Amino acid sequence: MNLDALEIGILLPAFAAGLLVLASHVPLGQAVLKRGIVFLDLAIAQIAGLGVVVAHGLGGEDSPWLTQLGAVTAALLGALFLHRMERLAPARQEAIIGVTFVAAACLALILMSHDPHGAEHLQELLVGQILWTSWSDLPPLAVVTALVLAAWFGLNWRASSLGFYLLFAVTITASVQVVGIYLVFASLIVPALVARERLAVGWVIGAAGYALGLIASGLFDLPSGAAIVLALVFVAAPAALFKRENHA
Repeated sequence: MNLDALEIGILLPAFAAGLLVLASHVPLGQAVLKRGIVFLDLAIAQIAGLGVVVAHGLGGEDSPWLTQLGAVTAALLGALFLHRMERLAPARQEAIIGVTFVAAACLALILMSHDPHGAEHLQELLVGQILWTSWSDLPPLAVVTALVLAAWFGLNWRASSLGFYLLFAVTITASVQVVGIYLVFASLIVPALVARERLAVGWVIGAAGYALGLIASGLFDLPSGAAIVLALVFVAAPAALFKRENHA
């Protein structure tokens, strides 16, 4: 245990990034559960990650704008494809989403196979780099979050199937490069799974998980993304049990 690792200057920006991610991911996660397409977030996140890999292969590793363009273009194309498949084959949508995820993941692996830093890039895609978030990294994420929430609640895009997929793609693109694919999935599903219709409960569970995970990561020198995922599950499990007992 290393108490000196609990540096507020590092943990606070990371926690703020987590709160921004949760602000949009909890309501989107509730919609995902209602639609019964739980693995949509993994598929879109993986496609966005594939866009990052392609952008880096084209020389965009040192160009944040090219990286963002690659990620959002790939995510939007993936969202439009899955939206179209939902209309054409709704009964097989979950299977199509799963195949899309696996195909995007394997294509990313192939593209990174000759990259000497491929393993490092893969780890970044999966578990993210939230602990290295600085205050200067937050304004773009905050703007995207505000626009998504405005469209979701203010313009009622959640009532439109196409609007849902497009907002989902934009949200995942913004978050996956900060927190990674695993934490995107956990932020969407775990709080919503317990909270159901109660947004405030989902946000509280998510915030507690992020805080506990970041503290554990600092104290025990753990990968921050993986620690936060486990902390979210740890916080959500007793909350779900308590809810079940109250309904018994």
